[in-house]
Amino acid sequence: MSITAPFVKDFMTVQPITISPSISVEAAVKTMEEHQITGLPVVDEENRVVGILSEGDLLVRESPMKPPLYMTLLGSIIYFESPTQFHQHIKKSLGMLVQDVMTEKPITISPEASLSDAAQVMLDKRVNRLPVVDADRKLVGIITRHDLVSALKPQAFSGS
Repeated sequence: MSITAPFVKDFMTVQPITISPSISVEAAVKTMEEHQITGLPVVDEENRVVGILSEGDLLVRESPMKPPLYMTLLGSIIYFESPTQFHQHIKKSLGMLVQDVMTEKPITISPEASLSDAAQVMLDKRVNRLPVVDADRKLVGIITRHDLVSALKPQAFSGS
């Protein structure tokens, strides 16, 4: 008898709670609090994943802004750090809508991927959740670190 690796589709949450990029940050926070979750997939009208909103995105709004280090030389500005990150911080700090503060182009995974692949992606990319998408990038579920830990429980107590 062959043993197959468990797949994402076997442990993902189907029909996860989602939000639209055009709703207010305040409404998104309320949704997260009501459902006691720390992140939400952001989907368009066709249920395609366009972003993800996490507590980390919301915390950026409260952290102090640090302008990039630079120097001027002969009338030119030379940056020692990329100003792009500073501009993103400003955008998130001032944003009123989810589209202003969400992480765009989130890392996603296929329902056919193995749980070990999902775990490796989460560790490598330092994310706590992965939207699960089909070939058309439509959301079919979400898998979180909690789901992965729950999947290990039977193995941990079986003695194998």
